[in-house]
Amino acid sequence: MNIQVLPEHKLSSVAPLKQFNVEKKEVELILVKEQNGVQYTNSSVVASPSSRGCTPGSAEDVARETWGKKMDFLLSVIGFAVDLANVWRFPYLCYKNGGGAFLIPYVLFLFIAGMPLFYMELALGQYNREGAATVWKICPVFKGVGYTVIIIALYVGFYYNVIIAWSLYYLFASLTSELPWLKCNNPWNSPNCTEPQHINGTVLGNRTSYAKRGVLHIHESRGIGDLGLPRWELAVCLIVVVFILYFSLWKGVKSSGKVVYVTATMPYIVLLVLLIRGITLPGAMNGIRAYLHIDLKKSQIPTQIFYSLGAGFGVLIAFASYNKFENNCYRDAILTSTINCVTSFFSGFAIFSVLGYMAHQHQVNVKDVATDAGLVFIIYPEAISTLPGSTFFAIVFFIMLLTLGIDSSMGGMEAVITGLSDDFKILKRNRKLFTFIVAFGTFLIALLCITNGGIYVLTLLDKYAAGTSILFGVLIEAIGVAWFYGVDRFSEDIERMTGFKPGIYWRLCWKFVSPTFLLFVVIASIVTSGELRYDDYVFPPWSNTVGWFIALSSMLCVPIYAIYKFLILPGTFKEVSKHTRVNFQQIPCFNLIIH
Repeated sequence: MNIQVLPEHKLSSVAPLKQFNVEKKEVELILVKEQNGVQYTNSSVVASPSSRGCTPGSAEDVARETWGKKMDFLLSVIGFAVDLANVWRFPYLCYKNGGGAFLIPYVLFLFIAGMPLFYMELALGQYNREGAATVWKICPVFKGVGYTVIIIALYVGFYYNVIIAWSLYYLFASLTSELPWLKCNNPWNSPNCTEPQHINGTVLGNRTSYAKRGVLHIHESRGIGDLGLPRWELAVCLIVVVFILYFSLWKGVKSSGKVVYVTATMPYIVLLVLLIRGITLPGAMNGIRAYLHIDLKKSQIPTQIFYSLGAGFGVLIAFASYNKFENNCYRDAILTSTINCVTSFFSGFAIFSVLGYMAHQHQVNVKDVATDAGLVFIIYPEAISTLPGSTFFAIVFFIMLLTLGIDSSMGGMEAVITGLSDDFKILKRNRKLFTFIVAFGTFLIALLCITNGGIYVLTLLDKYAAGTSILFGVLIEAIGVAWFYGVDRFSEDIERMTGFKPGIYWRLCWKFVSPTFLLFVVIASIVTSGELRYDDYVFPPWSNTVGWFIALSSMLCVPIYAIYKFLILPGTFKEVSKHTRVNFQQIPCFNLIIH
């Protein structure tokens, strides 16, 4: 057999070495077999025993699927990070928490927590080329946090797909010459319904909400203990959403990378159309002034930046694991996180210009129309309905919501699929079937959220499934990378990929600033967790117990797996040291655990 010896810097297609940092390598023969009369060989580049770093270069890595184009990856990350919260929650939180004053701590925490963690996850996934669970081959004792984020991503899919189904339902309802929420002659209207032009004093007056009665039928439920059967109209919309997700993901990033060219770009076109129309309306500037009004007394810690960027769901790790090894993940992190935050800020102008117009029309203050729960599905649709050409604007608005939700949900499902497929190879070999099982499984649980009392189930999941638990997961993730795997070692990994080490700013954030911020936020979220409400409905005490059980079901994966590794499996310390090259005797906090 003739083996062609390549120059040292070309030996590995996974981890090409930079000329300025060439280390002595050896070629290791991994597999020699004969099949159908043809011999197959696979080899990898391994570091010499004296090498400090650990460069991945297995035969499996060579065969790993990659994005068709760099733009596929960028649009997928942007599409996941820019979701419904960017046009729904951020503008409202900015307005409620001091307007322009909110932007000061928002930008601060973007730089000290949001962006560093975003960068960390992209680098972690790209270097190790694994999903959220198996990426912890760098420090196996922390593999439990991988399962934590996978479970959280799965939980989010149970209710997030329902919100997308609402958007689809509204889109179908908008395909008419007269929007259904304009009149009082519908069977779901209450007896005291009044037409929009008679509104006086408050934004809705005594008119019944289309969202609550026409879509959710919440008036037919007495609470979370009285759900009823799933509504067939929403069930059909949910099925359509699930099938869109399945056929977008079943072939991996080769298929999902093409879908995002539509789903990730469409929202920007629609936002631009809505903004241009909005600023031309009377009263628009009143809405924008209310949006940006500076009130230092109301300014609060903007944990929204953390949820907005999407760190901690395993999605960024999964997406980055399909990158080429030498991809500049630092530039990607800066670019995509900046686009996400600018989109949030920009969307506020489109939203509040229309809300200012609505307040002007009804002769009320902007604060009377700017409400959190009803901003997207109650207030904004009603505002659109008063515009000339309301049907057109309603259609494009709900197309925007639909595309915003689809690519974010695609990211969450990809995190689950990639994370478990990398851990269990049988799932990877049967990706299409596994993707269908995940999609269909989320559909079955989501049926609880489209019953008459489904909004209560959705509210419960929204608070507990990805609240404190996701903050906890990223905190442990940051500690595992920065303190156990080591910031210096992690920086060397990034240098092997990009050719340069992260600066002192990033290393300080990873090791000290970001974990401290996350610890503070985790404690604050637990301490300030009060009774659960939806409008005037107060959830019974047992529902909060169920909620904390849901949160703990993912969080407990961290200690349970650690106990499993240390107390049940022999030689765990040697295994951890082998993968991480950590001398545990030199880690004070670990000595406490050992002794």
